[in-house]
Amino acid sequence: MNPSVRKATESDAGIVAEAILTSSRAGKKIGIFDLIFETSDDALLLEQLSALVRTATKSYCHYSNFLLAVSGSEVAGTICGYEPRVATHDVFTQALAEIGVDEGYQERIATYLLVKPEIDRQTWVVDFMTVIEGHEPLPVFAELIKKSLLSARLKGYRKAQTMVEIGSSDAQILYEKLGFEVIDEKRSELYADQFGRAGIKRLQMTL
Repeated sequence: MNPSVRKATESDAGIVAEAILTSSRAGKKIGIFDLIFETSDDALLLEQLSALVRTATKSYCHYSNFLLAVSGSEVAGTICGYEPRVATHDVFTQALAEIGVDEGYQERIATYLLVKPEIDRQTWVVDFMTVIEGHEPLPVFAELIKKSLLSARLKGYRKAQTMVEIGSSDAQILYEKLGFEVIDEKRSELYADQFGRAGIKRLQMTL
């Protein structure tokens, strides 16, 4: 049976924080939030991320942008869907400032910014899609994507995009099965040296 999908609430901050950390690392030793918060201690990162997802400033990491797939009484997966014209990079910076992180974080993620995909402000963005171990990825992702894209259509969006790191073939295959296509990629030797991945691909679909 396919999971049901509900909106995340503030009480789900811990689940959302875990999803952000897991997705941003994507099998790597470190992700950009290790650099933003200057630690790779999971407990400290989850504490900081739990604060970030609950800030008054609603960045793309805010819990209100997340949907949770629920199977029985268990959370089976997550997805973040947001409007890039609303949840801008500046808004993300403001949210970080609320929890004591100054703009110096941008220097620490400079190699990520080299390969960060372009975002059309008229395109709905999905991110931080995760599946909890023990659940089948495809049905979980399919339900999450369906509900997220329904929200996008209701807001007037006609395109959606996401991104995967080059080499993350499992994630790319899942997105392609759900209707996304690779439209471009950015590579950087500096990014490869730091994260062990060649760069990032951008995927898009028409709604």
